[in-house]
Amino acid sequence: MAKPSSRSARRQRPERPDQAEHGNLYDEVTRRIISELEAGRFPWVQPWGRPNGEGSGSGPGLPRNALTARSYSGVNVLILWGAVIEQGWPSQSWLTFRQALEAGGCVRKGERGTTVVYADRFTPEAEKERARTTGDEAKAVPFLKRFTVFNVAQCEGLRSGLAADPAPLPERQIVPVAEAVIAASGVDFRIGGDRAFYVPAYDYVQVPPQPAFYEQVNFYRTALHELCHASGHVSRLDRKLANAFGSKDYVREELVAEMGSAFLCAALGIVPTVRHADYLASWLDVLREDNRAIFRAASQASKAADWILARHAEAQERARDERRAAA
Repeated sequence: MAKPSSRSARRQRPERPDQAEHGNLYDEVTRRIISELEAGRFPWVQPWGRPNGEGSGSGPGLPRNALTARSYSGVNVLILWGAVIEQGWPSQSWLTFRQALEAGGCVRKGERGTTVVYADRFTPEAEKERARTTGDEAKAVPFLKRFTVFNVAQCEGLRSGLAADPAPLPERQIVPVAEAVIAASGVDFRIGGDRAFYVPAYDYVQVPPQPAFYEQVNFYRTALHELCHASGHVSRLDRKLANAFGSKDYVREELVAEMGSAFLCAALGIVPTVRHADYLASWLDVLREDNRAIFRAASQASKAADWILARHAEAQERARDERRAAA
């Protein structure tokens, strides 16, 4: 098998901070997301359906590394979901050029990779020297690294046994799984009224009863959206939640919950949907004035989904331990 060229290998190494800034990944990714939103497509739901009814061949799931089975997070979820729907690939699994070789195959000749990003911090030598002179703590500068990945559909000859795409959750299982997630969160969850909301001051979620929803699954999609808000409570992930209705901070938090619930649904095998499309214009305003807003929101959304999923996993493990003890 041919060895990767030096040019291909270089693409896999993270860039120096000055290179990353020169490419201005923040602007590049933000422009891409804005373009999708302006076209009426929401990047956090589009892999499973578009306004014209078309969709990719993949099922709901977070994009993952096919070799390590680790899910991507933050803005990379949006980037990779976008690539899946644009190309119509049937998989959410990805590999770097070198990982494809490690997996016994290779990237097909002529295939173009997708750029994902990794946030890191860099301490300039001048700042280190200043800190040594003054005795202060050196301040690190945040920057992004670029990496190129390829969908497994762009590869050939890969060995069997790589991380496979999970099957969508059967409809009959959505209710018990979603109920278990709600219970495991430990959040005060109330049913009643005609509106869904989270009250930070009293730390409770309220959702209308199921008959108020045309489809039962929408009750649970809505519940997961509100649970993502609740994850930001000071006792949990400590996000800024006391925001005036319609303010920029309010809109940013809605974006976090919107994406967080989509990430959560996808991780559980439930097809995500847009819960608050009426915020589209406000989200566009936020993204246009701040090229890092989508990065922060997507990062917080991943943390919200991860927090809820971790509580669910812990509850499942306790249940297994109890069953083993009772056997």
